[in-house]
Amino acid sequence: MGGFFGVVSDKECIHDLFYGTDYHSHLGTCRGGLAAIDNKEFHRHIHDISNAQFRSKFEQDILEMHGNSGIGVISDNESQPLIICSHLGTYAIVTVGLINNLDELTRDAFRRRVTHFSEMSSLGINPTELVATLINEGGTFEDGICNAQERIEGSCSMLLLTQDGIYAARDKFGRTPIVVGQKESAVAATFETAALPNLNYEVERYLGPGEIVLLTPEGVEQRKAPNDFLQICTFLWVYYGFPASSYEGINVEAARYRCGAAIAAKDDVEADVVGGIPDSGTGHAIGYANYRGIPYARPFTKYTPTWPRSFMPPDPETRKLVAHMKLIPVPDLVQNKRLLFCDDSIVRGTQLADTIRRLYETGAREVHMRPACPPLIHKCKYLNFSRTKTEQDLAGRRTLRELEGGNDNDLHEYANPDSDKYAAMVDRIRQRLFLSTLKYQRLEDLVKAIGLPKENLCTYCWDGCDGCYGKQMTF
Repeated sequence: MGGFFGVVSDKECIHDLFYGTDYHSHLGTCRGGLAAIDNKEFHRHIHDISNAQFRSKFEQDILEMHGNSGIGVISDNESQPLIICSHLGTYAIVTVGLINNLDELTRDAFRRRVTHFSEMSSLGINPTELVATLINEGGTFEDGICNAQERIEGSCSMLLLTQDGIYAARDKFGRTPIVVGQKESAVAATFETAALPNLNYEVERYLGPGEIVLLTPEGVEQRKAPNDFLQICTFLWVYYGFPASSYEGINVEAARYRCGAAIAAKDDVEADVVGGIPDSGTGHAIGYANYRGIPYARPFTKYTPTWPRSFMPPDPETRKLVAHMKLIPVPDLVQNKRLLFCDDSIVRGTQLADTIRRLYETGAREVHMRPACPPLIHKCKYLNFSRTKTEQDLAGRRTLRELEGGNDNDLHEYANPDSDKYAAMVDRIRQRLFLSTLKYQRLEDLVKAIGLPKENLCTYCWDGCDGCYGKQMTF
């Protein structure tokens, strides 16, 4: 997916830019980039971070960078930031999102003979360059950003570094967050609020869906009011978000505690130990253990210094290797134990199957699994949060096709936790993973644990709700 950080100050800001961007390293493992303005000149550095940490790649660059304003990005795909020269002036841009109609927008630009694209790679046209092309069609930055927001199908949040300050624009449905932090003579815009406290910023405001603001050392100037309809990604609290961060004022780790407690409230299975599949399952597991009074332990520890998040590598063999190598079992906490694990989710299930097999090999008597969200049935079409290429890779979708003889027309029944078809799907997944029991979180309990109204949350991957003002999709 990716994350970004921007800062504008009345003094040197490179220190804040460097560390603020680094706090987004959990959101991407492909590219990192920084851009800053020094005496009206733009300076930029981009590095491949697939085999190295962001800090190690940029720690020499920042010794040569200077400026009072800058933007940085961790990207899971394209190279960013881009520096664009247009009739609006010269600016740098970073984006986070997913452009589903990229090919259509590209063909339209070519048909009107209004642009060309230079940031090409093996993946094709750089999506951030396409966003810049849409912005450049406007008479002002505000008009151009609005044009991009309206024409992009999917999602797109962005930061634009200009001579006048930093424009921060949240996706029109608010699927990803932008938070403004402030300290004396400096203002920052960030994806993760976790980037703010150690740099002495305090949260000033959460941008609303589609809102556009201009950040200057003097403060925040609203250039476009937010839209009424919010559809923030629920998976941010379940898995993707950093535990110390808050979205819409709701802390990730606290929401995970509540989520785990909600699972526990409807469970009566006997277990000796509760553990979390590290790291994102940990908060859910502590909430579960505390609610039921079952000891919490770490039957698995994760080796993090060199291994990235296992869902991020593009090919399945590498994902499998990372998942296997980074988790180390602790035999003293596994042998002859009835283990109950909380995990953030079951996406493909391939990594989890290996994890469970290793637990039995280490001596576990029983292994029970409690995912913190419902079965994933639909591939996300709004964010690049997974390397899953098709819906058929999803454990839930693959299983229901098996049960339906290759058909997947009756998705509503499989999304209904009270239906017989849902029960059959879950039991088939349980058998495939060699679990003693498997119970998923109910969607209504997940929503309650987060604390936002259902209509403000994107739940498409679970129930097919397409984000059209809470209306259910028709299959």
